[in-house]
Amino acid sequence: MTQAILYSFRRCPYAMRARLAIASSGTEVELREILLRDKAPAFLEASPSATVPCLVTQGNVIDESRDIMVWVLSQNDPEGWLDMPNEGHDIIDLIEGPFKVALDRYKYSSRYQGADKANERAAASAYLQDLNVRLEGNAFLFGSDATLADMATLPFVRQFANTDRQWFDAQGWPHLAAWLIEFLDSTRFKAIMQKYPVWQPDDPITLFPEVRSET
Repeated sequence: MTQAILYSFRRCPYAMRARLAIASSGTEVELREILLRDKAPAFLEASPSATVPCLVTQGNVIDESRDIMVWVLSQNDPEGWLDMPNEGHDIIDLIEGPFKVALDRYKYSSRYQGADKANERAAASAYLQDLNVRLEGNAFLFGSDATLADMATLPFVRQFANTDRQWFDAQGWPHLAAWLIEFLDSTRFKAIMQKYPVWQPDDPITLFPEVRSET
């Protein structure tokens, strides 16, 4: 029997980072792919917020992606992702907070009354420029090894870049771009982006991760 059940949605950046931490930890879970427009009753019963990712452990439900990352890495952290300065949590706070707000208003500007796409892109870009400076001379945010801050941030940088890839690639962010490309080309990313059918209650159990991958 697996230790936990992960309700996930492949393209969601929050779910991506939960899967990244699970893959790094090697903590085996039962993966249940959810269709967001038709959420399974079992998922709605499990998740207080009705959002992915949601990790159901023995006697506990964790439905915040950063909390899931910390929980699984607390079980096993062979790559030392939790070994980072407190500043790493400050970076994640900015990415989850003002950067994500600007990103959503840039990517989905038509959904937000008064949102100006160019202004929102500029607001989000200011945070990426700071990351580009931090990454100068470093493979990752705090040196040569990835930490929680990198893997909690990269899925959202990917989402920003994919909103207008031509514009993104034309920016003067060589260190940020190299960091993102290394992530997208990694075995780890390809492994967590494998496609799974939408979960049904009578389906066979899908175990994740299937094979331990390396960054």
